[in-house]
Amino acid sequence: MHTGHALLAVGGAFLAAGVLARAGARIGLPTIPLFMLAGFIFGPNTPGLSLVHDPGELSVLAGLGLVFLLFYLGLEFSLDDLARGGRKLVLSGLVYLALNIGGGIALGFLLGWGTSEALVIAGAIGISSSAIVTKLLVETGRMRRPESRLVMGIIVIEDLFLALYLALLQPVLSGAGSLWPALADFGKALGFLLALAAMARWGGRVVSKLFGSADDELLTVCFVGVAVLGAAIAEELGVSDAIGAFMVGMMLGGSKVAPRIHKLVLPLRDAFGALFFFIFGLSIDPGAVGTVVVPVLIAVALTIVLNFAAGAVAAKLHSFDGQAGVDIGLTVLTRGEFSLVLATLATAAGLDPRVAPFVAGYVLLLAIIGPLAVLRSENLARLLRVARASPASRTTPDRQSERA
Repeated sequence: MHTGHALLAVGGAFLAAGVLARAGARIGLPTIPLFMLAGFIFGPNTPGLSLVHDPGELSVLAGLGLVFLLFYLGLEFSLDDLARGGRKLVLSGLVYLALNIGGGIALGFLLGWGTSEALVIAGAIGISSSAIVTKLLVETGRMRRPESRLVMGIIVIEDLFLALYLALLQPVLSGAGSLWPALADFGKALGFLLALAAMARWGGRVVSKLFGSADDELLTVCFVGVAVLGAAIAEELGVSDAIGAFMVGMMLGGSKVAPRIHKLVLPLRDAFGALFFFIFGLSIDPGAVGTVVVPVLIAVALTIVLNFAAGAVAAKLHSFDGQAGVDIGLTVLTRGEFSLVLATLATAAGLDPRVAPFVAGYVLLLAIIGPLAVLRSENLARLLRVARASPASRTTPDRQSERA
């Protein structure tokens, strides 16, 4: 791809993603599925204008999008917030993960696509979208509600699990042929995680001195360099560039310059993140999606049931009412960036080609259903109460007639 064509493709990608997302925002849809849809519409697998014939030509830009998305998640992660939440918060997060990851593994094996594919599907189904969840809480004005603090706590636990799961999954995706190479790969990943986690926990002063420039320009150049370099080193070690970016973000999140980095990285996350989702949409083949419609619908239905159950358990643990339980379950319903990261890794590892369209369809559907359901959570909670009460109301006359 020559320079003019490359610039045309990138500019067209930004514009198409922005225009479509702006139109969808008017009816309350989040941006992530719309960015994907824009890539799908202007991709090589659909008729009409195609901005890019080979999505691989934009792989470096997609990689930068992945780096900034995971770097931002790491920057948001806080071990102190997790500690302040106490046992109930940890238990709520573990229940959520156990239900969703367990359900995802069961579905993955039932599909019969393979063990590696089942593990990818489990992760895609088990982890909600931090970006969409946070955005939903802000846009609906629910951030100050007591149950919203619990939601954010669950997201923090998910982010911690995310890093561990990627480390565990990497040997599987790299095709380690026996137990010892797999354990060696996992040990390497775990060592890398622990080293960066130690720096995040106890190296705050050192990081603050290294990045303590008063100039925002220099600070931006430095943290971008460290984020990309950390992702590259992780990839070279056979871990995952996603893990590297996440852990570098976590390391910088414990420094005094974290608030400034948080502010400066937002435009980079939004811009390159949009390209990541757009480029993922370029690779979606409508013919392939058609072959996984039934599994996608089953996965969506399963996720809704499991999230309602997890929300009810979390609400009960914290003595919240039924409405709060419904709000919790619906708010963490959406899937997004992490699911797509797993699909990208699965494609790169040469797993079953049905995994990527399955994840794409699943994310698209839930990213549309989730926000719309949150806006109507009170009506849904009312319907659930009526459904629970209706059997009792039907049996009362029968019992009265028996007594008569």
